[in-house]
Amino acid sequence: MSNKNLLENIKKLRELTGVGFKDCKAALEETDSDINKSIEFLRKKGIAKASKKMSRTASEGLVLVKEKDQQISIIEINSETDFVAKNSDFINFSKELSDLNFNCGSDLEELKKSKMLNGASVGDNLVNLIAKIGEKITIRRAKFFDNKKGINFFYVHSAIEKNIGKIISVVKLSGIINGKNDKIGSKIAMHIAASNPLAIDSSGINKEIIEKELEIIKAEITNSGKPVEIVDKISKGKIAKFINDNSLLNQIWIMDPKKKVSEILKENSLDSDIKVLDFVKYKVGEGV
Repeated sequence: MSNKNLLENIKKLRELTGVGFKDCKAALEETDSDINKSIEFLRKKGIAKASKKMSRTASEGLVLVKEKDQQISIIEINSETDFVAKNSDFINFSKELSDLNFNCGSDLEELKKSKMLNGASVGDNLVNLIAKIGEKITIRRAKFFDNKKGINFFYVHSAIEKNIGKIISVVKLSGIINGKNDKIGSKIAMHIAASNPLAIDSSGINKEIIEKELEIIKAEITNSGKPVEIVDKISKGKIAKFINDNSLLNQIWIMDPKKKVSEILKENSLDSDIKVLDFVKYKVGEGV
């Protein structure tokens, strides 16, 4: 590696970690100039500043969706502040990343190795962007919906540009006939964005989530002064309501509070019943 490239990499590593010139140079030499491995090397050495920017919370950013040939990919890219999420460099990076994410089927490991338009890998461009902007930026999560067995629909809430927003939901439905009952697809996606279901039906909700909620419910009832003998009885009713409220098919339809989602699907079914095969909702920073 030339001295010029070495100095550039040292600068990047110092920006990312806050570590001194000498230690950064040693780390790069030890890892064949791999920035990510150099960060890991410095952290393992226990240098206090090694995770300065990498340990900060990135809970802002963007969600992007791409649709082609009835296939859909979705990706969330985080920054520390909303100010950076509006930065043109960040937005352009995210757009190109969304295209690459679609091409690699939302495989994040493959995505990070993919080459961007400037010839450098996504991983290297990410490091450069972090160094330039001065904030932690992370490629958080991604999902791909193929065009097999069903038809995909998506909804972008408060889009800042086409297919870019803070909340995006995607749903795959079977039993859809284009031009006849396909309008229900985007409405279901919109419902998911608004109502935040945890699973398609009650059987799909993670047992750990139910157990944790039940624990909270019992503690709340006990602390309210209710007799011990009726705590279990009240808890059963409340947890049943929690499960219904968080199961997509059992949720109250956002456009008609007198009906459930399952009823709406039946009303719009034609030759065969409309079924929800899969869905996802990404909200920027949720759960970070």
